[in-house]
Amino acid sequence: MPRASRRRGDAAKRHADTLRFVLFEARPAGLLFHQLTRASGLSDSQVRSGLACLRDIIAENGWPPLIWTRADGYQLGAEPAALQAYERAVLTGKLTEFRRFLTGTVAPHAAAHPGDRWVKHIIAQLNSIESTLDLVVSA
Repeated sequence: MPRASRRRGDAAKRHADTLRFVLFEARPAGLLFHQLTRASGLSDSQVRSGLACLRDIIAENGWPPLIWTRADGYQLGAEPAALQAYERAVLTGKLTEFRRFLTGTVAPHAAAHPGDRWVKHIIAQLNSIESTLDLVVSA
């Protein structure tokens, strides 16, 4: 993901406007990344920074969300079922990433330094986050 300074720049805002226009034209269908690049006339990096900026603009203005699915690509204002499926997919990916961090980094740290206050604190907090994410994904 581009740095915050690049997501907020004037160029990123112009790219976001272009992408929003292209995605509105394609609605209700979505566009895959290569289709979005071709339809917008932007480079791959311009599309990436534009998408990041567009997500920020959508959040600030309360517009319909931007989602991505493997089958349909990027879509604006999807149906509630598609939104829920997208949210579950993102949270499932984050939960997997989170569990790998716990087992690959935090657990070996805890084994190497069992009396460390930092490790005890972070394990307690991270276990809480993991169980919450697990509940949300499985609901």
